[in-house]
Amino acid sequence: MQSAEIARRFLAYFEAQGHAIVPSASLVADDPTLLFVVAGMQPFKPYLLGQRTPPSRRVADVQKCVRTLDIEEVGKTTRHATFFQMLGNWSFGDYFKEEAIPFAWELLTRSERDGGFGFPESKLWATVLHGDDEAHAIWRRKVGVPDSRIQRRGLNDNYWHMGVPGPGGPCSEIYYDRGPAYGREGGPEADEDRYLEIWNLVFMQDQLSAVRKKDDFDVEGPLPHRNVDTGMGLERMASLLQGVENIYEIDTTYRILARAAELTEQEYGSDRRADVALRVVADHVRSAVMLISDGVLPSNDGRGYVLRRIIRRAVLAARRLGTETAVTPALTETTAAVMGEAYPNLREEMGVVQSVLEREEAGFDRTLRTGLTLLEGTLDEVRGAGATVLPGEAAFRLHDTHGFPIELTEELAAEAGVSVDRAAYDDRMAEQRSRARQAARAPNAADEACYRQLLEHEHRGGEQCQERAGELGHGGHSGVGVHEWAGGAVPLETARAVSMRSGASFLRISSSVQRLVGAEMLMAPTGCPPSPITGAATVRSLR
Repeated sequence: MQSAEIARRFLAYFEAQGHAIVPSASLVADDPTLLFVVAGMQPFKPYLLGQRTPPSRRVADVQKCVRTLDIEEVGKTTRHATFFQMLGNWSFGDYFKEEAIPFAWELLTRSERDGGFGFPESKLWATVLHGDDEAHAIWRRKVGVPDSRIQRRGLNDNYWHMGVPGPGGPCSEIYYDRGPAYGREGGPEADEDRYLEIWNLVFMQDQLSAVRKKDDFDVEGPLPHRNVDTGMGLERMASLLQGVENIYEIDTTYRILARAAELTEQEYGSDRRADVALRVVADHVRSAVMLISDGVLPSNDGRGYVLRRIIRRAVLAARRLGTETAVTPALTETTAAVMGEAYPNLREEMGVVQSVLEREEAGFDRTLRTGLTLLEGTLDEVRGAGATVLPGEAAFRLHDTHGFPIELTEELAAEAGVSVDRAAYDDRMAEQRSRARQAARAPNAADEACYRQLLEHEHRGGEQCQERAGELGHGGHSGVGVHEWAGGAVPLETARAVSMRSGASFLRISSSVQRLVGAEMLMAPTGCPPSPITGAATVRSLR
């Protein structure tokens, strides 16, 4: 069963149960505590907390997510990926456990001919939180799962929250038994490789005021309404229904991987190290394409830094496979073809995405050539001296002088059996930031004179302003956009909003706008019309 068909069946089933179908939210998190949407429930947080009125009390969706916490594990395991999609059904103060559990069971076990997923009942297990006798009774008496296939587990396994203050609650998870070839008997408690989680039913009922660990948090009180939040990983479900061993070999991801293998002249499945690298390329390029299409741009901080790291890891993996030619333009086309049915904007914005990735790949190639040579020489010196730690000063010079990322230094050093003195590196970075802050406070006469000239030019400029969406943003629900006015005018406050929303530095946005449209970020002259995005006055630039 293809990934698109899995999503279609999921949404069709819940639409028949009275759920409104809503599109995926942007990957750019509308939440000050997070950079990206990392879970399917995140865009619904205001509804779960009772802060906003939901579009319907019953909702279903397919939400795109990006998570980089375990980015080093991507490609090495069968389960880790930076980009994934979550199928979910939601109840905002409507139904609770009594209906949520039977809904899930029916869709999973209904025959494929009748619109379900066709899982054998005997292969499915359920878990509940210790003390949740209500959920246990529903599984046992209403659904009919034997007690031997229902396991009670602790907070680490069967209580869900986002890792930050907000909604939380006990959950009941459904597992599929892949058989004795994958591990020992005994249910999920014994072996989660053999017993694979396929659906998590979260019963949101608590407001958490503090979260220290997965199983260490403070419950402030009950939520305004009891809610249901369920999550089914589309890629994991596809791997089971397509009979493949891992998420990289499902219909969507494998097409990107196969194209990467073609570009690097590799044969997937013939060498483990090459396979890992190909998986990294396929996963990371797809993540980068999805992030850029939602308005995120590579930079040195915030969201842009995470994106830059993802792109650089993909490029490094491709170079280590032996290719020196650019891979991101072709892989962008494949990604847009694969994901375009679900996200049509990818096809519309493919040219912009390709341009961003191509520039980033070319820039990193220059960094890589210099940095790798220097790092390899330094590692040889460290090992030649019988040491196992790369000095923090050496790592700092690689970063400060050559732009070589510390994470890449650490990864490559670890492969050589060498650790990095991160504390010393962090100290040198702190010293550098302190010097930069002091320098920023000092007035610069040349800059001041140039700024006056620009202001004088502004007062001589024309008055008419027109808005055109720029390459830096895509508006829409992401709320991130930079605009060019007639004569190159750009709204200063919009640029600041972009910086805050996207995580990109203001300097980065300014330089990017100058490169793209020849505009300068200036204070607005009196009388220029307000921006339709922010309500702030706009500015015009030199041409």
